Amino acid sequence: MKLHEKLLRIAVKHLNSFQLSGSISSHVGNLSFLRELDLSNNSFTHEIPPQIGHLRRLQVLSLYNNSFDGQIPPTISNCSNLAFFYLDNNNLAGEIPVELGSLVKLKSIYLQRNNFIGTLPPSFGNLSSLDILGAYQNQLNGNLPESLGQLKSLRILSIFENEFSGTIAPSIFNLSSIEGLDLSSNHFQGNLPMEIGNSLPKLQHFSVAVNQFTGIIPTSFSNASNLELLDLLVNNLTGRVPSLDKLHRLSEFMISVNNLGSGKADDLTFLSTLMNATALQLLGIGNNNFGGELPEQIANFSKELNIFVIQNNQISGKIPVGIEVLVNLEVLYADGNKLSGYIPSSLGNLTNLLEIFLYNNSLQGTIPSSLGEWKKLLKLDFSTNNLSGPIPPELFGLSSLSKLLSLSVNHLSGSIPEEVQNLKNLGILDLQDNMLSGEIPSGLGSCTDLELLFMGSNLFQGSIPSSFASLRGIRELNLSHNNLSGKIPEFLKGFESLELLDLSYNDFEGMVPVEGVFKNFSATFVDGNKNLCGGIPDFGLPVCKFEQSKRRPTAKLKVIISVVCAVVSIAIFLIALLLWHLSKRRKGEATSLFDGNSLLKLSYQSLLKATNGFSSDNLIGVGSFGSVYKGILDQEGMIIAVKVLNLMRRGASKTFIAECEALRNIRHRNLVKVITACSGVDYQGNDFKALVYNFMVNGSLEDWLHPTLGLEEVPRSLNIVQRLSIAIDIACALEYLHNQCETPIVHCDLKPSNILLDEEMVGHVSDFGLVKFLSSGVLDNSTNHSSSLGIRGTVGYCPPEYGVGSEVSTHGDVFSFGMLLLEMFTGKKPIDDLFQNNLSLHSFVKRGLSEQVKEIVDPKLFQMQLNGDATSNHNHNFRNGRNNILIECLTSTLEIGMCCFMESPQERMNISDVVAQLTSIRNKLVGT
Repeated sequence: MKLHEKLLRIAVKHLNSFQLSGSISSHVGNLSFLRELDLSNNSFTHEIPPQIGHLRRLQVLSLYNNSFDGQIPPTISNCSNLAFFYLDNNNLAGEIPVELGSLVKLKSIYLQRNNFIGTLPPSFGNLSSLDILGAYQNQLNGNLPESLGQLKSLRILSIFENEFSGTIAPSIFNLSSIEGLDLSSNHFQGNLPMEIGNSLPKLQHFSVAVNQFTGIIPTSFSNASNLELLDLLVNNLTGRVPSLDKLHRLSEFMISVNNLGSGKADDLTFLSTLMNATALQLLGIGNNNFGGELPEQIANFSKELNIFVIQNNQISGKIPVGIEVLVNLEVLYADGNKLSGYIPSSLGNLTNLLEIFLYNNSLQGTIPSSLGEWKKLLKLDFSTNNLSGPIPPELFGLSSLSKLLSLSVNHLSGSIPEEVQNLKNLGILDLQDNMLSGEIPSGLGSCTDLELLFMGSNLFQGSIPSSFASLRGIRELNLSHNNLSGKIPEFLKGFESLELLDLSYNDFEGMVPVEGVFKNFSATFVDGNKNLCGGIPDFGLPVCKFEQSKRRPTAKLKVIISVVCAVVSIAIFLIALLLWHLSKRRKGEATSLFDGNSLLKLSYQSLLKATNGFSSDNLIGVGSFGSVYKGILDQEGMIIAVKVLNLMRRGASKTFIAECEALRNIRHRNLVKVITACSGVDYQGNDFKALVYNFMVNGSLEDWLHPTLGLEEVPRSLNIVQRLSIAIDIACALEYLHNQCETPIVHCDLKPSNILLDEEMVGHVSDFGLVKFLSSGVLDNSTNHSSSLGIRGTVGYCPPEYGVGSEVSTHGDVFSFGMLLLEMFTGKKPIDDLFQNNLSLHSFVKRGLSEQVKEIVDPKLFQMQLNGDATSNHNHNFRNGRNNILIECLTSTLEIGMCCFMESPQERMNISDVVAQLTSIRNKLVGT
């Protein structure tokens, strides 16, 4: 037999994990004797050749973990002997061919982690031998075909993270062979069948999390004695939780984020029935309406329990002493309840704890020193309780604490132990709103990883320790409302990362620096220190005076001084009177809405002159409600940006009021600074309204991401560190608006054109015309409700819930930020021409995160990286290592964007976590 004839008679071809690439040749169809074809774990691209349909003897086709694109060729239905079909983790798209329903010998089909659209073909109901159907993490939608209820051999059905909707046919819940059923993260609704535990006797894994199921939890679940995982979290379930005493194998039980419980004393009786679940590792019942007390029987829970989540309920009473026996507990979230009494010293026995949150309760007494046994602890938050007494030195001796230590809003007293110097890896330390006293220990300067340090509203005295000069990574430092004294240390002006400094209401004295953070009025607070002087004019402090001669002035000199003062006073009065008289006659008078807060009061005439008659040559932008002009004030020589409202546009006046009100009440280094606002009439007697800002020399983020260039202009671009820094600037601004303002503020229109860049490429969020105050405490009702103007943002950046009439929320800003982050690092707008036929920026990035990040990010990032390496003396290995770190950082950044992009508002990432993680990514990249 000749060689080519032998090749044609090959029965098995295993080439998995051979680092192969390119496309599959159409000649594969000539291997007519092939029974198994395994090309998995390679880098194949392009479409799957339809000639595979010629392989009629084929039983196993394994193409998973590649980069195939296009559609599934319907000709594969000709492989009538196919039993195992694996396509998972590729870039396949389009609808799943109905022809696959003719593969009656098929036992397993894996379609997950692709970009399939449409629904599962009803013809799949003909696959009578099907054992496993995996189609999760796609974009499948519509109703789940009722015909799937005919698959009497089906053991596993996994379709999570799709867009299925509607109710689920009862026949599917009656498939007695089912062992694993995962329908989570879709849009299913309806009630769970009352007999589900009886009709699915082999059930081991059941998840319908993140859907819209209603009704009660069926009591029959207790009869599904093989259950290992029961996940019902994030639905709209109500009522009581039934007994679970027969679920001996249960390992994970999650019902958080529902409407379960009634706030009554007997809500938690079901917990006692979990004592028989000897393998229980995860118990989550948080964010419900459970009342009552934790039963003492939790001491009989499985010793394997790792995660215990009961946060945000109405649970009262004491922390059971018996909890000490759960020695493998790693995460304990009990915050947001009504827990009272003392923190048991026996908690120190939980030596494997990584995170413990008890904040927002009514706990009292002292913090036990036994908690010093938590040698693995990363996060601790006991804030907002009634704790008193000193902070035990043993707590500050936990060198493992690297994420968070918060004891704020309690009644703690005494001084800070010197053991605080052990917290060298801590990122956040929050001790504010207590009664702590004494001097700030110099050992705190050893905590060089600190990014947020809050010590305000205590009784600290003395000066700021010189050791604080080591806190070079600090971003926010709050020492306000204490009894601190001495001069403001010069080293603070050299802290490049410092974004917010609050030294207000102390006894500091001397000159306020004018460099670093001190030149940013919106980021530095020094009011309430009566002996300070100097600083930038915004602070309104007196000019610093040098020490004057001790020799007293002569009588003659006193007379001269008195006469001069009198003459000057009279002259000032006459000039003021003349100016007032002239101003009343001046045509086109305008008034400032920022009287008392602004440096300048500008009229229509002065703005007209500054912009050369609002010349088109000075036009730098046109928005929804007006135009922005560049201007130069004659006398001051100050370059300004003037936003002139188009009052013919409906809602323009309301945006003007909303923006004025917002900018009057907020200040932050990453928010655009308003100089003044003018409201009056022009020379034709028409209403005139304008806002005047500092001019941003580097334009908007839009200009950098999507430049419109003239013939002779050289394209400019942002490198990855610049993009990360700007993203952090934006996130910091949102964190301030959402969490640090007296009244939380929602921006409602976050997009690249509303991000302005100053001369140092620092990002500033602008355009507050659509802001929404989440309380009526700042604005009157009319202004508060009209600030959204019936518009919820810009198409492409607006969260989906706004489109169906939901109220604006901080979650909406996080969604917009996620979209903005993806745009910054892919270089593609959310409405890019590429995104057609159900492809979106979200799905584009989701596909790219499957081992192909380099294919979706802005190619300029890698070009700039290569150019930088080409001019260096580093060797080839270094460049490869640098490239790997770059890809890792880009992947992490895009994953953050995807976490902000979740469809359910409550699942989106917390903006404070966004700031922390992006900063960590930037630090890692810069450190290489």
